[in-house]
Amino acid sequence: MTGAAPRGWRTYLDRRVLAVAALGFSSGLPLLLTFSTLSAWLTIQGLSRTAIGLFALVGLPYSLKFVWSPLIDRLHLPVITQRLGRRRSWGVTIQILLIGAILALGSCDPVKDIGATAILALTVAFLSASQDIVIDAYRVEILTSDLQGPGAGAVQTGYRIAMLASGAGAMFIASAVSWFAAYATMAGLLVVGMAVFLLRPEPVAATSAATAEREGRARQFLESRPHLTGRRAEILAWLYGAVVCPFADFMARRRWALILTFIIGYKVGEAMAGSMANPLYIDLGFSLDQIATVSKVFGFGATVAGGLIGGALVNRLGDIRALLLFGLLQSAGNLFYVVQAVAGHDIRALALCVFAENITGGMAGSALVAYLSNLCNVRYTATQYALLSSVAALGRTLFASVGGALADAMGWVDFFFLTTVVTLPALILLRYITRADPAAGEIGAGA
Repeated sequence: MTGAAPRGWRTYLDRRVLAVAALGFSSGLPLLLTFSTLSAWLTIQGLSRTAIGLFALVGLPYSLKFVWSPLIDRLHLPVITQRLGRRRSWGVTIQILLIGAILALGSCDPVKDIGATAILALTVAFLSASQDIVIDAYRVEILTSDLQGPGAGAVQTGYRIAMLASGAGAMFIASAVSWFAAYATMAGLLVVGMAVFLLRPEPVAATSAATAEREGRARQFLESRPHLTGRRAEILAWLYGAVVCPFADFMARRRWALILTFIIGYKVGEAMAGSMANPLYIDLGFSLDQIATVSKVFGFGATVAGGLIGGALVNRLGDIRALLLFGLLQSAGNLFYVVQAVAGHDIRALALCVFAENITGGMAGSALVAYLSNLCNVRYTATQYALLSSVAALGRTLFASVGGALADAMGWVDFFFLTTVVTLPALILLRYITRADPAAGEIGAGA
């Protein structure tokens, strides 16, 4: 081990990085409650694969959160914002609402009222996406640039541990007690993130010269038009600063459209495979207890290792090389679903499949989070990160929603082969972007 390595690993003990890990845990908890855990619940209840696949559409708020992110970025909540600050007040408020929505979803009966189940799942996804807006902004703003890589590893580790809890943990509880008990437990675990918002300080974001100049133009525009005064002028100025400036700032980056296209495709294969993982396991005859046990034993270590290794290596490899290498490993990890489909009811194959998916997904996730974080202007963190992560979620949501129909049409083996290669075009595009215009892929290349 080199002399630099211990310094890199010790960054995970920084209080800010530890706080980010706790926030990552809260961020990851609700996702599977409307994704694979919900699909397992619906499978047990006897719904068709196509219907289960369509439930992936409740994840659309993750793809659209940039629409309302300017409100969360700039709008102050009465009373509570004065006491806690902009980020922390929004975080606590959304988490309280999210706890209530998860409890309501867990109390549903999908067979008797599939409509209410869908509406509540959509509500949970909306509040979860809103929580992510706040958490991502808070994370980027409290971490310095040299901590973004370890911070990505920490947030991914917390996120993946939460997914283990809301995946394997929820199925353990559902098998032993009930689905309501499982969802109620997950709702209670959200206090981990709430504690961070209540105990840690509010971040202070600096404003760059380019950002100040851009927003200054709005003030000059209003001052030159005397008829735009009072409340009307205040609203126009707010809209310009909150909505126009964040997107104008990002689009000043070279090849920004290609960067967004790459982000869409990077996690498509993992999302498609993940949406059908539990239906595959159940179809092969594994019980909820078996799935949960293997996920706990083999998934936990792989989850932590993938996130931490990925975060530590991002700074050494650089964002682009890390994205390419970990993206290839992530795609190769989906081949183990093919092994599982061929092996059938084989517990060793299940252990290998869970391990491979978790470690490669964790590494790729850390690289992507670090890349997106460093693309943001700290003046517009919530809005810009919401845009970038929404784009990333778009591919996950749309392609995962057709996973069930594709699995029905193609069969398990061919479907999982497809998930192995579907991400490769995004990796080729990233390589093209950086070769054609190296500055387009560099961190901090935007205005």
